[in-house]
Amino acid sequence: MKLVLYNDYRLGVLRDQQVVDAMSALEGLHLRRPQDLMEEVITGWTELKPKIEFAIEGKEAEPADSVRLRAPVPRPRKLICAAVNYLEFGQREPAVLDAFLKSPTAIIGSGDTCELPPAPATIFHHEPELALVIGKTASKISQDDAMSHVFGYTNFLDMSARGLQGAVGNSFFLGKCWDTFAPMGPALVTADEIDDPQNLQVRLWNNNEPRHDFPTSDMAHKIPELISEFSKVTTLEPGDVIATGVNHQQIGAVQDGDELRMEIEGLGPPLIIYISDPSKREWPRGIDTEMAARVIAAAPLQ
Repeated sequence: MKLVLYNDYRLGVLRDQQVVDAMSALEGLHLRRPQDLMEEVITGWTELKPKIEFAIEGKEAEPADSVRLRAPVPRPRKLICAAVNYLEFGQREPAVLDAFLKSPTAIIGSGDTCELPPAPATIFHHEPELALVIGKTASKISQDDAMSHVFGYTNFLDMSARGLQGAVGNSFFLGKCWDTFAPMGPALVTADEIDDPQNLQVRLWNNNEPRHDFPTSDMAHKIPELISEFSKVTTLEPGDVIATGVNHQQIGAVQDGDELRMEIEGLGPPLIIYISDPSKREWPRGIDTEMAARVIAAAPLQ
């Protein structure tokens, strides 16, 4: 099922590029925030799924492009992003498994605007990623048990500022955590609809010009390993989000006026965002070949 939050954070189901309202399935529940709504759906899925199916049966739908599609997981407790997790089309050795936390307040939805901050970055980049949403509490779990903890998948953009120095070098906090730097959605697709999350194609266009086009099979550390290892560091809870990383080989700059469109096969409509830069800075268009080469050079195949 392709779940969405839309307009004033109503629960909907996406069918054939149309949204069907499913709020009647949640009748009687007292939900304070949009995140509470989605977490209730996730934790109560076994009971709520048939109610949602009944709620949308025969109901009139609205075209998806006529509503405001929100981020499907608007404020997760944790937003964990895998770092340097691709083999760059098999051109480098796997990096040590690592990750960083991104601020949940950075999350925006499809159709929203990402604003580049006035910080002295050398460049700003787009990073399209497959993200997964945790369905049940996971603490110190094995890789064999990891996939049973996945509720679903969604599109994710890890917007990045480069060249911002922290106390001991490049800072993930200064590079990744700005408000609006975590576009997500528009749909949260339940895990049963994705046969093999390690065999999906991730694509991105900047102003309709092709950029990223890579398979999730190129991950160095696969999804079960990510979930298992992250759960040993911090307890994963329903509604937490894990972004699985990017292949850097088609990475490029973003600047004022750009429209980014990303899609992953099987995950429904594309995630579309707009770039605003009040400072009107400019960088070379096209693929950042220097950045792409640097990632390979860090650990080339022997």
